[in-house]
Amino acid sequence: MSDIYPGFEPKILAFTCNWCSYAAADLAGTTRVQYPAGLRIIRVMCSVMVHPNLVIEAFERGADGVLMMGCHPGECYYQDGNQKAKARAVAIEEVLSLMGIERERFRLVWCSSAEAEGFACLVRETDEALRAIGPSRRRKDASKYSVKTLRNTRKVS
Repeated sequence: MSDIYPGFEPKILAFTCNWCSYAAADLAGTTRVQYPAGLRIIRVMCSVMVHPNLVIEAFERGADGVLMMGCHPGECYYQDGNQKAKARAVAIEEVLSLMGIERERFRLVWCSSAEAEGFACLVRETDEALRAIGPSRRRKDASKYSVKTLRNTRKVS
């Protein structure tokens, strides 16, 4: 739990490729690999299908972080979908920057179908990074975790 934002549990939305990262998430679940409970998964056929508007909407609806997960380079079921997704991710990062959303809140990562532990590790890393920077300002209950509010609620010893 974050010392700076007590009680804050990051909400992470992961767009996962059907052929690799979704299979890794499924394997993580069936083999009982632990990862943060704040993760929600949306399966897409290929990571290139994640339109920038979907990422923006995720933040507008209260996500603290978004993962765009695809096959490792050279292993895409659709040949070069993940390479196109990489180019799209750069554009998404630029748009999010213009919106004032911190760069650490969005990540494009690669994960193969056999990497259950790798999948969980990526989610844990994202969770830890989000705990360090706190809730998204676009989150409806963000003021509950603001530093100013926390100063007023802390007990004086």
